Amino acid sequence: MKVLKFGGTSVGSAARIKEVAKLITDRGANIIVLSAMSGTTNTLVEIADYLYKHNVNGAKETINSLEKKYFDVIDELLASDSSRSRARECIGSIFSHIRSFTHEGEFSQVEEKAILAQGELMSTNLMDIYLHEQGYNSVWLPALEFMRTDHNGEADVDYITLKLTPMLEQHGDADLFVTQGFICRNHRGETDNLLRGGSDLTASLIGAAINAEEIEIWTDIDGMHNNDPRYVEKTEPVHELHFNEAAELAYFGAKILHPTCVMPAKVNNIPIRVLNTMEPEARGTLIYNTVHSRSIKAVAAKDGVIAIKIKSSRMLPASGFIHRVFEIFDNYNRPIDMIATSEVGISVTIDDPLKLEHIIDELKEFGTVAVDYDMVIICVVGDLEWHNRGFEARAIDALRDVPVRMISYGGSNYNISFLVKKEDKVRALNALTDHLFLQGK
Repeated sequence: MKVLKFGGTSVGSAARIKEVAKLITDRGANIIVLSAMSGTTNTLVEIADYLYKHNVNGAKETINSLEKKYFDVIDELLASDSSRSRARECIGSIFSHIRSFTHEGEFSQVEEKAILAQGELMSTNLMDIYLHEQGYNSVWLPALEFMRTDHNGEADVDYITLKLTPMLEQHGDADLFVTQGFICRNHRGETDNLLRGGSDLTASLIGAAINAEEIEIWTDIDGMHNNDPRYVEKTEPVHELHFNEAAELAYFGAKILHPTCVMPAKVNNIPIRVLNTMEPEARGTLIYNTVHSRSIKAVAAKDGVIAIKIKSSRMLPASGFIHRVFEIFDNYNRPIDMIATSEVGISVTIDDPLKLEHIIDELKEFGTVAVDYDMVIICVVGDLEWHNRGFEARAIDALRDVPVRMISYGGSNYNISFLVKKEDKVRALNALTDHLFLQGK
């Protein structure tokens, strides 16, 4: 059994739902994970925002507009009166539930998350109804009955396995299963979610729970590319990646794969294949636990980075100085991406400005502090073991005309990272592609 995940663009219209149905049918009793139709989650966030601001009429108007969009999709998607009637009843019931939150009074995060869950419930119900109309024995699996996070907000894989396994066994004659990405319940039983990109994580968790043969992530591009095609011409798909390489690329800016989805598949040795719904015949990218030839695979960029340089004014020993600096970031729960150190100085990068003023104030107790905003981390990923001579030199040489604020190498066997100014990002990405991937072609 495989797990196939389709994002919001892949099911963004009646026509796209029909195309996805062609891809998933007659392939065995696989589990299909769907995101909400593109634009839906943003609209649900807008509805919640109106309710936080006590603008009930604004929320109701937005709900009415979204409901009309879905009823138009129903008319285009389904051919029979009975299927259309079933879909209108189902989708109408979901919108009635959303309207139940449009009351005067306080609006909480619990209610917001309940509203955000409705997008995936609608997309999966529409797909399930369409598959039945086409003659397939599709089984709709409610993710809220098996997908759960624990007290720490981490996915509870044992619980997922315990609840999901009998649901699958109960429908041994199913042609395929359809379930929701992104949504879950927390340890208190409240409707919650796995944050943006969480549908990838849903697919990976289900794959781990059932020991899937493979996890397929279907998106709108033919695999993970060796650079960002929005800024660089002549990028190419990377056909094979190690899990660690894919995780580095996802964390440092490659939007095709959500970084959290890599670990459940990696530890359970379940390959992930990234494919393109618009070009289903394309080879895509296979991600697994095998390391291939010594090579640089791809480049990614992470925007919105803040660089902080702290120089000790007390000549503290390095161990005490570094410990105190890291303790401040830890107290504010701010993870650090890049680090460069000397005996009495340290530079770090973070990607969240929240509480930054407080962090700087505390750092100033130990030395002088300089902050650079709007920086970009350029991450070069591949088999970068230190004994692979020359790889780091090639990456550094590619950026010989780009000012580099920091370099991080050796913390991982899979990447070397450069910190540059925002205005130098595109030049840096193109220089790396020219030097690493196009030279000699």
